Formats: sequence, structure tokens, C-alpha cells
Amino acid sequence: VMLVESGGGLVQPGGSLRLSCAASGFIFSYYPMSWYRQAPGKERELVARITSTGGSTNYVESVKGRFTISRDNDKNTVYLQMNSLKPEDTAVYYCNGGGYYSRFWGQGTQVTVSS
Repeated sequence: VMLVESGGGLVQPGGSLRLSCAASGFIFSYYPMSWYRQAPGKERELVARITSTGGSTNYVESVKGRFTISRDNDKNTVYLQMNSLKPEDTAVYYCNGGGYYSRFWGQGTQVTVSS
């Protein structure tokens, strides 16, 4: 199982980034997928989740209306579109699979929101 996150970087407050996570080693279309983040000195938190078909999504309150999770089951990839970024969004972002595959993590991608 491999999860490879990409798309992070340094962005000014109010800016946007689109994260991608390429998954392999399991039947991607069978499982829900999630994005988590971990800021320095804080616990990892669930940011967004999408069902296996993409028909339903959930978000932590702090990102509702700003972030959008989506997936392409043909490409085995899950995305996180992040708009109106704030300094408090600064963290390492990780994607994660559901069920048995929730035990696997990628290396994450750093998002830094700063002027």
C-alpha cells in the first residue's frame, strides 16, 4: 500500500492550493478516503472525508465552505482543494484510506500559510 501526497507549498493568506494523493496497493474505489492534518505541537486531526463513490463528503467545522474533497476512482487519486487559506491551516497534510487501510500513511505534504 502506498499513499503519495503532493501539492503543498508556501502560500499567502487568502490563497489557494490543491493537494493530491495517489493511492496504490488496494482497490481504491471500494474505500472512503480522508485528509488529515497535523500542525506542530498538535494532534493529527481529520479535515475531510469522502465516501467510496464520492457521493457524500464531511468536513471539520473550521474548513467548511473553504475546502473541497473530491476523488477520481479511475486515477486512484483523492484531492483537497483549499481556498481562502488562513495561517491556522498551516500543517502537514496526509491522506488516509478507510477500513483495514486506515493503518497506512504517506509522507504527507507541507502546507504553510504565511505572508
